[in-house]
Amino acid sequence: MQPIWSVGLMTGTVLDGNIDVALLKTDGETVETFGAYTLAPYPQAIRDTLEATLAEARKWNFEGTDPAIFARAEEMLTRAQSAAVRELVESSGLSMADIGVVGFHGQSVLHRAPQPGRIGATRQLGDGSLMHELLGVPVAYDFRSADVRAGGQGAPLAGIYHQALLRGLGTHGEVAVLNLGGVANVTYWDGGDTLIAFDTGPANAPLNDFMKERGLGSMDRDGALARSGTVDEARLSTLLEHPYLSAPPPKSLDRFDFTSAMAEGLDPATGAATLTAFTAAAVGKGLDHLPTRPTKLVVCGGGRHNPMIMEMLKTRADVDAVPAEAVGWRGDAIEAECFAFLAVRVLRGLPISFPTTTGAPKPMTGGQLAA
Repeated sequence: MQPIWSVGLMTGTVLDGNIDVALLKTDGETVETFGAYTLAPYPQAIRDTLEATLAEARKWNFEGTDPAIFARAEEMLTRAQSAAVRELVESSGLSMADIGVVGFHGQSVLHRAPQPGRIGATRQLGDGSLMHELLGVPVAYDFRSADVRAGGQGAPLAGIYHQALLRGLGTHGEVAVLNLGGVANVTYWDGGDTLIAFDTGPANAPLNDFMKERGLGSMDRDGALARSGTVDEARLSTLLEHPYLSAPPPKSLDRFDFTSAMAEGLDPATGAATLTAFTAAAVGKGLDHLPTRPTKLVVCGGGRHNPMIMEMLKTRADVDAVPAEAVGWRGDAIEAECFAFLAVRVLRGLPISFPTTTGAPKPMTGGQLAA
């Protein structure tokens, strides 16, 4: 298969106000060229609408008709993300005619993992047909629904892309990939046939919400507040008894499955320190589920910018953690690159989820294609 240029899009559940957009030249198996990458800020009106949409989605909880705000948010974000794609492509000296496919993840507004006797549910907002109309190129979208309908978790989907990156490092299970977004997920590959990926627990979402709720900003910048506090070890010990952490993979989380309420009643510094320690310790419990425990994590996603999380991975998860840049990867671009990679797999009918990543019954193709 000939490599083609693909554009990947991602906006995470922490709602940092940015659209991640990345160009990748790939055949869906390996990466030939890492193209340009940018963060395209959403206008404030869209940020406000998305905040309101997430709140409405939690009330809706997959029951009854869609809240009216869904359609409004979907059109706004589709148009904004289409403009961001065109801008990145053209600023890179390419034209839309050079692009083989766009991978449009959309905005996750709610995710419910399957339970015994009940399949899961997942909802991402994004109008692939409208984006195709606006850009004039094939658009792969709705990556998770087919997996969920088949009984899978619908997440994480990044495993097959992380495997392609790990292949470039020549590792055999001693190095794993940790993504710290709203939720934390890990990918393990033994260098052979074993690929495992799952959500370990929360990452930035509870801590960011904790800061916002107390009027302390949108995040614990540089981990400064957590560093000034002391972990409530008794509280942490109780939190670590949560049944999710001891459940074997495959498993996945919604952004709101672990919330800032975990730090209820604690002063800001103690709360920030405790939530940060919980994220790291939950990763450690996740690593214990792997066939062999990695000695090193390559960390991508916004959480790698928090020095306290990175330090606590060493002390609370007993693993060395390095930012993606330390191995030559672009830590902020990886999720968008992933959906560029997955879009090519959708275009070519290759599987995007697997029994050991999402719990799907067999390796599954997925995504819809507007072409």
